[in-house]
Amino acid sequence: MKTTTSELDTAEILSSVKRVQLRTRKAVTDMVAGGFASVFRGSGMEFEEVREYVPGDDVRAIDWNVTARTGRPYIKKFVEEREQTVMLAHDISASTRLGSNRRTVRQSAAELAAVLAFSATQSGDRAGYLGFTDELELELPPRSGNRQAFRIIREALYRDTEDAATDLTVACDHLSHVLKRRSYIFLLSDFLTEGYERSLGVLARRHDVVALRLVDALHHELPSVGMVRWRDPETGREMMVDTGSSKVRQAMRQHAEERTVALRTLLGKHRVDLVDIPLGGSVVDPLVGYLKMRERRRR
Repeated sequence: MKTTTSELDTAEILSSVKRVQLRTRKAVTDMVAGGFASVFRGSGMEFEEVREYVPGDDVRAIDWNVTARTGRPYIKKFVEEREQTVMLAHDISASTRLGSNRRTVRQSAAELAAVLAFSATQSGDRAGYLGFTDELELELPPRSGNRQAFRIIREALYRDTEDAATDLTVACDHLSHVLKRRSYIFLLSDFLTEGYERSLGVLARRHDVVALRLVDALHHELPSVGMVRWRDPETGREMMVDTGSSKVRQAMRQHAEERTVALRTLLGKHRVDLVDIPLGGSVVDPLVGYLKMRERRRR
């Protein structure tokens, strides 16, 4: 029988959440001090008022409706949004239970979600969470404050799901519908799925989307341990695999490389950055490196 969130001891849950918060505290401090706010600010603008046009104003800002009504040129005045929205779309499908190291894909993604949620809330921004499989499992609307960040960690770690498949289309379509203002969206997934390109393209046209791919060694390299009964956790399909065969292992590596090339091509087409997060080391370092690269790119 599965253990659901409600069946877990509350003290155990709180202890786990606190451990994640303590483990990621330095990374959050470094990200907030090192430019998280500057990297994820500046692109969102909100309307403030209209005022009369003066020579030197950008003619592209002219409000033609007000101009026609008054007979004098007016322009729209915008200000930078003071509060941004950081949305974490977290794949919690069956394949994320994989893990050849100390942590599974899901546990590593939960740690990343913690870093991003606390970095956002401590920068004065709002953080939201969407847990998904091949359907919507849980949504926490964007809110500010550490209480929201703690709840995101809790759900990222413990939200119970069936042996469900991954469908990024579900997440992308939902976020396109509910997010009215331009937001920063992090997709946390192993990306072992297909058929979501159109939905991702629609989402990326309106929002700033970053793909955080959690990569376990078993995604691209089979250990040589002889005949193994292999079961796809999402489809239930079973087969015998001869991991002792060099041809089988090479075919696995080639398939993984082709999958990576296809993913990079798809994301690049829609200007979505891809950040690989290997599970064998720090899951935070690649994220920090990406933020530094992004900040240099903005200069």
